Amino acid sequence: MVVGRKQQTFIANGNAPFTPNAANSFPASRNLRKNQLGGVIFGCKNATYKECLFKQLFGLPTQHFSYVKNIDPGLPLFLFNYSDRKLHGIFEAASHGQMNINPYGWTTDGSEKTQYPAQVQIRVRQQCQPLSEEHFFKHLSASQYVKLEKFFQPLPLSGTKMEDEGFRPLALGVENANHTSGKWDTDVFFDEIKVADDGCKLSASEVEHFSQSSGKSDSTDFAPFDPLETNVDAKITAQGEKDLVLIKLQELAQKRKDQDVFLMGNVEDSTVMEETHFVQKKENGACSSCCQSSIAQLIQDMKELETFKAEQCEKMIQMEQKLVAAEMEIQRLKDRCVMLESLSNHSMEHVNVQEIDPSEELQLDPTKSIFLLGGYNGEFWSSALDSYFPSHDVIKSGQPMSSARAYTSVVQLNGEFYVFGGGDGFSWYDTVESYNPSSNQWTPGPSLKRPKGSLAGAALDDKIFAIGGGNGIQCFSDVEMLDLTVGRWINTRTMLQKRFALAAVELNGAIYATGGFDGSNYLKSAERFDPREHSWTKIAGMSTMRGCHSLVVSDEKLYAIGGFDGTEMVPSVEIFDPRLGSWMSGEPINQVRGYAAAAVVEGSIYVIGGLRAGEDIVDSVECFEAGGGWQVKTSKAVGKRCFMSAIVLKS
Repeated sequence: MVVGRKQQTFIANGNAPFTPNAANSFPASRNLRKNQLGGVIFGCKNATYKECLFKQLFGLPTQHFSYVKNIDPGLPLFLFNYSDRKLHGIFEAASHGQMNINPYGWTTDGSEKTQYPAQVQIRVRQQCQPLSEEHFFKHLSASQYVKLEKFFQPLPLSGTKMEDEGFRPLALGVENANHTSGKWDTDVFFDEIKVADDGCKLSASEVEHFSQSSGKSDSTDFAPFDPLETNVDAKITAQGEKDLVLIKLQELAQKRKDQDVFLMGNVEDSTVMEETHFVQKKENGACSSCCQSSIAQLIQDMKELETFKAEQCEKMIQMEQKLVAAEMEIQRLKDRCVMLESLSNHSMEHVNVQEIDPSEELQLDPTKSIFLLGGYNGEFWSSALDSYFPSHDVIKSGQPMSSARAYTSVVQLNGEFYVFGGGDGFSWYDTVESYNPSSNQWTPGPSLKRPKGSLAGAALDDKIFAIGGGNGIQCFSDVEMLDLTVGRWINTRTMLQKRFALAAVELNGAIYATGGFDGSNYLKSAERFDPREHSWTKIAGMSTMRGCHSLVVSDEKLYAIGGFDGTEMVPSVEIFDPRLGSWMSGEPINQVRGYAAAAVVEGSIYVIGGLRAGEDIVDSVECFEAGGGWQVKTSKAVGKRCFMSAIVLKS
C-alpha cells in the first residue's frame, strides 16, 4: 500500500517479501512523485516478522521499486503481518529506498539472491498496538478482497475529506508525531483515500465512524502500548491541552460567579456595597491572576507530560529491541545446546575411529589429513574441529572452537591455525581465535575491525590478511592485516572491487582473489596483491561468474571449483596459470556444489560437502588426481556438511 501525501492515497500491491505468488496481483507502481508519497505499507509473515525488525529492513519484489525508490529517510512506514492479519507500526525510513541493500534477505541460505530487492532500512518511530485487519480493511468488499492472501481490485469509496478526528497521530498512539521528522504532516496525513484506479473519497458516515473509533480503547485500535504510564492521571491522558485549559477556565468562572452571589446576598447598606465592590474588584484581579497562573501551570504540566511520554516511548523502543535481541540469543543458545549434545555423542557417531587398531592409529599422519572447521549440517551450526583422513575415510575430533562458526576463513601461520569472522546463522562475528595442533588448545586473538562473514584469508610475509566479505547488508572491498608483533588488525590496500563470498589463496609470494558478489552481480573478475608493489592489480577474468566457490593451489596453478553463478550452482572448474596469465577450462566436478571445503593432500584435490541448492546439502567427497579426473568417494565419516572451512597442516 502506498500512502499519498496531501493529494491522495492509493492501495497498491502491499504483499510482503513472503507471499511471492501474490506479487503480480496489482500493477507494480502508481507513479507517485516524492511530493505525493506520504507512506508505504510493507508486509511479512510470522516466520519473517522478527527478521524484518532485527535487521531493520523491509523489502518488496522488483516491480515495486518504481515507488520504493521515492522513499526518503523519515517517511512513515507500516508492516502488515499476513499470518495474524494485523498492521504494525509506526516505523519510518532510515535510508533511501534502494535495490539490494541486503541481497540475501529473507532467504534460507546465501546461495540465492533475494526475491525482494526493493528495500529500505527502517527504525521505530512510535511503538503501538497492532491494528486488526477487520478494523483497517473493513471498507474492502468481499468481491475485491481474498481474506487469506491478498488484495484484488479495490472497492470504490465516496465522500469528503477526512477531518481532524480521523487518522490523527493521537489515534495512532502519537501525541506529537512530527517531533521526529518534518515529513510527518499531522494536519494533512490521510487527507483523502483513493483506492487503486477509482477516484473516490471517504463518505461523511465513514469519516464519523473513524472519528468515533479513534477515541475508543478497544484492543483493535492502533493505540500506544505503554504500561509505564499507568500512574498518569486518566483525565490528562484522555484530553488534549485545549480541552484541559477550557475545563479549568469554566471551573474558575463558576467559582467567581458563586462568590459574586454570596457577596451580593450579604449587602445591607451602601457602605457595605462599596466595600463589597472594592473587595470584588480586588478578587477579580486576583482571580484573573490566578487564571493566568493556572493556565501557565497547566501548560508547564503538559510539557512535562509530553517529555515524560517521549522518554517512556524511547524506553519502550529500546526494550522491544532488547527483547528481539534476547529472543535471537535464546534461539542461538538452544542451537548451541543441540550442538553440544551432538558433540557429546561424537565418538559414537564416528565409530570408524574407535574401530581403528591402536597400531594403525599411530600411523595416521596429521600432515595427510584435512582439518574441517565449523559449518552446518542441516540441523545445527557447528563449532567442531575435525581432522579428516581421506585415505582411511575416518575423522578424529579435536578441541571445538569457543562458539559455532560458519562462513569463516582460516589460515596457517607459524604452525597454528587462525580462524576469523564468519557467523552462527544469526549474527556475524569480528572474533578471532587460534589453534595449536600440538596442545590441542584454542586461544582468543585480536578482533577484526568490524564483523564480517563469507570472507577470504591468506598468510603472507608473517602476516594474516582478511579479505573482502560482508555483513548481510554491505559487501566489502576492505582488506585487514594482522601483524602479530603489533597485536592488532590494521587496514591495508583495498581490492579493486567489492567481493562477498569470494575465494583467495597465496601463491609464490602474491595473493590472488577471485569471483564473489559485489552487491549487484556475481563476478568473473580476479585480482592479485603483490606486497612489493603494495597494490592490487587486475588479472585475466574467469569465463564463468561465480561466488561461494572453492580455490586451491595445485602444481603452482589456481583451481576455481564450482560455486554459484547468480542463477544456479555450477560444476565447472577453471585453472589459472600465472606464467601464462590466463584461465583454461578444467574437467568439471561430478556434482554441482557451492560453499564446499577444498584442500590438496599429497597432490590430490579433495572437495568435501557443500550445498547443491536450497537446503540440499551434499554428503559426498570428490577427488581429483592429475590424469585421472574427478572421482566421487562415498564417505561415511564426513556426512552432510556445508559452510565449513578447510586447511591442511604444512609439514
